[in-house]
Amino acid sequence: MSTRDLVQEALHSLEANKGRSLLTILGIVIGIASVIAMTSLIGGIQNSLVNSLGLNAARMVQIYSSQELTDSDVEKLRKMVPQIEQIGIVDSAYSEYKVGDKSYTVMAQGVDSDMLDAVGASKIVAGRTYSDIESKSGARVALIGRGGAEQLYGNEQDAIGKTIKVSSGDVQIIGVIDGGNDSMGSLSLYMPRATIAELYGDDNPSFPSVTALAAEGTDMDELCKTIESKVRSMKGISEDDEYESVSASSMKSAIDALNSFMGAFSLIMGAVAGISLLVGGIGIMNMMLTNVTERIREIGIRRALGASRRDITAQFLAESSALCITGGILGVVIGYLLAWGLTFFAAKSGIMSEFGATGTITPSFSITTVLIAFAVSVGIGVIFGFYPARRAAKLDPVECLRYQ
Repeated sequence: MSTRDLVQEALHSLEANKGRSLLTILGIVIGIASVIAMTSLIGGIQNSLVNSLGLNAARMVQIYSSQELTDSDVEKLRKMVPQIEQIGIVDSAYSEYKVGDKSYTVMAQGVDSDMLDAVGASKIVAGRTYSDIESKSGARVALIGRGGAEQLYGNEQDAIGKTIKVSSGDVQIIGVIDGGNDSMGSLSLYMPRATIAELYGDDNPSFPSVTALAAEGTDMDELCKTIESKVRSMKGISEDDEYESVSASSMKSAIDALNSFMGAFSLIMGAVAGISLLVGGIGIMNMMLTNVTERIREIGIRRALGASRRDITAQFLAESSALCITGGILGVVIGYLLAWGLTFFAAKSGIMSEFGATGTITPSFSITTVLIAFAVSVGIGVIFGFYPARRAAKLDPVECLRYQ
């Protein structure tokens, strides 16, 4: 029997039992759709979370010292550690901003213009960044995260030129960045250090920290150890000092932890989908055994006309494979639509913003995942269809023809 004949017979069998076939492959459809939807959704959320940290997140180092580091100390550290590409002090402060009956927590970051890239605030989606002259003069200008702009004004373009009250004065929004840690009820603002020093006084002080950006290809763990050693030497702090401390931590470890968590979550979802596929495979085996029983006389006639056991086996395997391939196609389509539906719901409901994901969450579809899903579908058709196919092939032709 040719391949073309096998395909035609398999499709004819599916068409003859449309209702039964659709119910049988339901488990396959649910399993494949779950795999496609969840892996795409998880990938999209992961990309959004990493993007919210900034393009250079993996190369960022946060430096903390119980003895405050000055601009002079930072300059010395830059010269002592050649792996540091950029380094500077970042001032952090918080205040409340009220619009009508709504109240927002403003997370203000004092960042000089040459450090915007290092803190992941240089990717502009609307407007512009502040210049070096504005930075040094303490101009009352600020950049806002995309999520904050959408909360306040609905879109990025409408935010440009608006003013926000920050502590003791107003700042004008001149740019919207693709980043920030905006969530429902909170806004991220980046402004010059001189500006934040002017706006936040003793009653509402800012808190300085040091951020460094490592050169490409730097071993982040070794760099953190080197920075800690240099800062201790500079400040005269010993490693076993109980009251004074120094620490340097990279964002790479946080990103690795995020990737590990998302990977584990994907495995769990894959296991759940695997159970659905197993149930679907058992359903297909049950249907094929029923088909064998219903078509015993047909099998006898085919054998009498010269069909070999191999032909009978191939015929029933083709039918079970056709069921699973159909289920796989439906599963991929439904999974694709489901992934978009879930991301739309997550974005509109604000659920993901609570975890730091900003902007639009786009499902991350993988061709590899789709190919694996199809391979699994075919595999299930072959594995669970083999026993019914062999059972049909081993039937005695004479007994089959006598069957009523």
